[in-house]
Amino acid sequence: MHRSTRSRPLTPRRSRAAARSAGTLAAAALVLPLLGAAPPDSAASGTSSSARLQAAFASAAAEYHVPPSVLLGVSYLQSRWDEHGGAPSVTGGYGPMHLTDARTALSRAAAAGGEASGDPRGDDARPALHLSQPVPTDAQLPARLKTLVRAARLTGLSEQELRSDPAANVAGGAALLAAAQRRLGKPLSASDDDVDDWYGAVAAFSGADDEATAATYADDVFSVIRGGERRTTDAGQRVTLSPDPDARPRQAQLDKLGLREADSSQTECPRTVSCEWVPAPYEKYGDKDGDYGNHDVADRPRDQSVDYIVVHDTEGSWETTLNLVQNPKYLGWHYTVRSSDGLIAQSMHTKDVGWHAGNWYVNAKSIGIEHEGFLAQPDSWYTEEMYRASARLVKYLAAKYDIPLNRQHILGHDTVPGPVTSTIRGMHTDPGPYWDWAHYFALMGHPFHRTAGPDGGLVTIDPEYATNRPAFTGCETAGEPCAPHGSSEVRLYSAPSKDAPLVKDIGLYPGGEPSTTGVNDMASRASTGQQYAVAGREGNWTAIWFLGEKAWFPNPPGKPVAVSARGLVVTPKAGASEVPVYGRAYPEAAAYPKGVPVQSVSPLPYKIPAGQRYVVGERTAGEYFWATAFDTSTHKVIRGRDLYYEIQFAHRVAYVRAADVRVEPSVTP
Repeated sequence: MHRSTRSRPLTPRRSRAAARSAGTLAAAALVLPLLGAAPPDSAASGTSSSARLQAAFASAAAEYHVPPSVLLGVSYLQSRWDEHGGAPSVTGGYGPMHLTDARTALSRAAAAGGEASGDPRGDDARPALHLSQPVPTDAQLPARLKTLVRAARLTGLSEQELRSDPAANVAGGAALLAAAQRRLGKPLSASDDDVDDWYGAVAAFSGADDEATAATYADDVFSVIRGGERRTTDAGQRVTLSPDPDARPRQAQLDKLGLREADSSQTECPRTVSCEWVPAPYEKYGDKDGDYGNHDVADRPRDQSVDYIVVHDTEGSWETTLNLVQNPKYLGWHYTVRSSDGLIAQSMHTKDVGWHAGNWYVNAKSIGIEHEGFLAQPDSWYTEEMYRASARLVKYLAAKYDIPLNRQHILGHDTVPGPVTSTIRGMHTDPGPYWDWAHYFALMGHPFHRTAGPDGGLVTIDPEYATNRPAFTGCETAGEPCAPHGSSEVRLYSAPSKDAPLVKDIGLYPGGEPSTTGVNDMASRASTGQQYAVAGREGNWTAIWFLGEKAWFPNPPGKPVAVSARGLVVTPKAGASEVPVYGRAYPEAAAYPKGVPVQSVSPLPYKIPAGQRYVVGERTAGEYFWATAFDTSTHKVIRGRDLYYEIQFAHRVAYVRAADVRVEPSVTP
């Protein structure tokens, strides 16, 4: 991300009276459909092909009498000016302005992306939960998920144009901002000298229904305007927002929006986000001891440490998701982040254990954060404001619980291992290959970068997100290619050739079936920020140890998709031909007290052969949280003598017993 160093053009500040006069004329003009919002053809206008989007912002700002910096700032907070090839976001938002049309997006969603068959508790000491979320009807969708339809009415442009044409999309966003300004009784103005007077309209554009969230969103937009931004978008468009250090939010305008006050009395959130308390119930709903939900009361970190944060997407709308987390018969997690404006709902205290990750060991040691998205469609994207709010929350929680900011502690749900062999195929795959891990960690102040020379012995996966577009299938129709899309994933082959078979996963395909390019098939994929031991190099290809074998990927020096690193690795102890791999770090049988059934230390079907090396993440004692009854006095934390190392074994993390391996510094083979 590059900030512009170009100063703003010196233009005389118009008088307030002149601005009001212009605003009155513009308001009258908006009564008629404005069909000329799209910029003229680039060849005819002299605009270069890579500057079309910049011209579209200028044209829409002039047409609808909105300051260009306001339009650019709002769009940056929604999409970072990306077009996403016309694909909708996780909440049905389209284009640079994230105009929402959830009804259409939902109708195009494919069942292939759900992948929600696993047990969210992942605890085989009690009956499994197999739950699914209802898909909302159009009538159940709130106004903030239907802004594209409203933009079509304001502009006279078709809904299809607003979904697929970036210039039309920008015009629709400008029309919505102008309409919000008029509702507030404020004058329209296309001058950047009048930015301050648009604070209320920006807050209204967020769609937030509470004052704190609207203010946080508008403050973020004004922060972007003050600092400026410059980047090349996913469509190769160069867009610049010159900095305006004098832009000042007029928060008194919030009073005219009539928004509610959110309850933040019990929340654990940083001050830089908007957070409200939406409690998940801990209550009984039947006669049996186990008839309760939807989480377990604990006393972390006093009784057990918090080692992980798990990133999910909801596969449900905001309203539906919050209704479910308040249902004692459903399941619970700690936080939910809203897509359109970054509002965070906290539903249980971080000291308590949620049912969310599908692996009871990880649940007991983690905090779960859901991100709004009702589409069962992995070829989708996430708003910038969602990324920012979530990154601030994760950074805050990591500091509170001393959690390292790396990919072996900040887990995607798709990197949580199946606890036992029978669960591997049912584990979830969200947030999927289109979650931008590099941007997410950069927002937390921990970007991925080279940390060693070529002799470091490790690599950190780090492709350029926008231009890294591995082929996926099954986003809309099983077996059919997905639209080209930036991705955090790198494809892995069994030999240094793209004609070679993909790496196989015997856990996902116990019958020896080949891996696929399916969007939910993670057998042959490594993800941005994950670290692996180098197993070899050949020409422009690099091999890593992955799933017990060599996995190859093209890594040319001129366009690397992985950078060198150094760290600690585990390898089988001398004399061992191979060692088992586990999906959870449970204590040995002798550690269990009377009355608590022994949980099996069950290895997965994978092995680490002698000579292979895997990156170390966490060293931990075997631990099991016994909590199968509503009465918390029966809850116990059982700790054993056996020690484990968490490792980056494949796309998912895994565990090995410390007694089976030795730890050593990474070296180049």
